[in-house]
Amino acid sequence: MPTDLNAIRFFTTKDADPHALEDQRIAVLGYGHLGRPLALNLRDSEVDHLVVGNIEDAYAAQARQDGFEVLPIADAVGNTDISLLLLPDEVIPEVFDGDIASNLQPGSAIALASGYTLAYGLIAPADGIDVLLLAPRMAGENARDRYLQKEGFFAYVSVESDASGRAWPRLLGLADAVGVLQAGALELDARREADIDLFIEQTIGAVIGVAVMQAFAIGEDAAIPPEALVLEMYMSGEMEMVFRSFRKEGFFKAASVHGPTALYGGFIRTMQFMGSGLGTTFQEILEEIQSGEFARGFQAERQAGYPILSQAEAMSMDDSPIAQAERRVREMLLKS
Repeated sequence: MPTDLNAIRFFTTKDADPHALEDQRIAVLGYGHLGRPLALNLRDSEVDHLVVGNIEDAYAAQARQDGFEVLPIADAVGNTDISLLLLPDEVIPEVFDGDIASNLQPGSAIALASGYTLAYGLIAPADGIDVLLLAPRMAGENARDRYLQKEGFFAYVSVESDASGRAWPRLLGLADAVGVLQAGALELDARREADIDLFIEQTIGAVIGVAVMQAFAIGEDAAIPPEALVLEMYMSGEMEMVFRSFRKEGFFKAASVHGPTALYGGFIRTMQFMGSGLGTTFQEILEEIQSGEFARGFQAERQAGYPILSQAEAMSMDDSPIAQAERRVREMLLKS
């Protein structure tokens, strides 16, 4: 069904009240991969009343080294107007129930960087609290770099609950201060944000990963040098240009910039894959996500001590033929 463009709202800097955060105390909860960049962006945007809420660990030490006041999460929440929750998805339910929910003051706001915990019923903020979604479409380090370059980065935003009557000014003020509105924010509710985030990660992301590994193994068996395989697949930067062309030229139009051989080969193989059952698998994945089955499974994974995640992390540390080929290419580049 076509989307009603009149129902879609897109926000930029002009939509934010420059004074929206002047009287607001803000707590960044979690000083990790996203928390640190966004806290630094907020400070550089001259947000005056800013603290970090974190357990006593290396991240807390880094926050103090960066010049922030660090408080226990419960204390940070209890003395703030807007709490920006940037903890890992599977950790949030436990911390929310233990340190956050009872300390949120009436009329204050909780801002989530992912709709995950709301969408799948893992947390239930009480009435009387503004519930905001500010979900960056950018990794933390890149969010910081793009802020410094004054380019900004995209995000999804929504007001899930407006108890104070000023949830939207708060949300857009926060989005502007972290750097989102320099690029733009698309209104999307928490449920659809969570669904689309997981869906693309578990379909496009997984297929690319499998394709790289299988193409490498088959190419190597066919006596193609492994260094050439990793260079061709991603180390040359050509694939990055393909995705950049998608963004700038459009998905279908970008295909024509690679010449007739690539266009012809890409088309006939696309038709081949279209009949491979991939669409059925994608549909099954989306249904598992939307039903909450994936979220329940991930919470069980946490309770079991992350056995599957440990396997995935071990793979990334493995000195595989692909990793060895990458290392040799980098060594050759350094010598050139």
